[in-house]
Amino acid sequence: MEKYRQFSELLLQSRHAIALTGAGISVESGIPDFRSKGGLWSRFDPREYAYIDSFRANPKKVWKMLMEMDVLLSGARPNGAHTALGELEKLGIIKMVVTQNIDSLHQRGGSVNVVEFHGHFRSLHCDNCFRIYARNAVSFEPIPPLCECGGLLRPDIVFFGEGIPPDAYARATEAAGRCDLMLVVGTSASVVPASQLPRIARRAGARVLEINPVESELSGMVTDIHIMESAGKALGHILNLVRLMRSHSSEEAY
Repeated sequence: MEKYRQFSELLLQSRHAIALTGAGISVESGIPDFRSKGGLWSRFDPREYAYIDSFRANPKKVWKMLMEMDVLLSGARPNGAHTALGELEKLGIIKMVVTQNIDSLHQRGGSVNVVEFHGHFRSLHCDNCFRIYARNAVSFEPIPPLCECGGLLRPDIVFFGEGIPPDAYARATEAAGRCDLMLVVGTSASVVPASQLPRIARRAGARVLEINPVESELSGMVTDIHIMESAGKALGHILNLVRLMRSHSSEEAY
């Protein structure tokens, strides 16, 4: 409980806290980590399905995997971790969420200022003319879906072999360099360049707090406090403590 108290106090004391989230925050929403047992990469070899060259070489094959991914993501609902971060933003504590996830659950959980490092499934664009289509405006019969120009349509996600969207990269690295606290939730911190953000924050003097049921590449080296619990349980408890501490602080002011 002492870690929870320290964690919550540091959040309340921060002036510009941001959060970095990975696949672990969405596991409780029924979305397994793609790399875990039972994840997509256990059934679809990423060398065949996840690279942009694979998509362009055999779009019909890759779209079969993308359709399965789309069904999984569209059926998921925000869990307590997503809603807690949304509430912490409403309280003025969390200023930005940088996520490596493509599930849009942060927005659905109440977060407004979200930077999506790896894109999302809410829209698609043409790989030829770059025209943008809303997800619900596209027919997926037959696959692959095509643009009016005849080009291939693809979801607005980052395939392996592609760079992070420049705007997302710029916003995230700028925020990491000027935050005074970074909350890292549910990421192994093994995929660059997102894994560098906590290190950028730490070098700039920020506190780095971690929530992850297992140790990551940050644990014991970059993070100041590590709570080894599920994201939903930990963030729900932290949100309650933050509200309680803020309430007591207001009462003492009177």
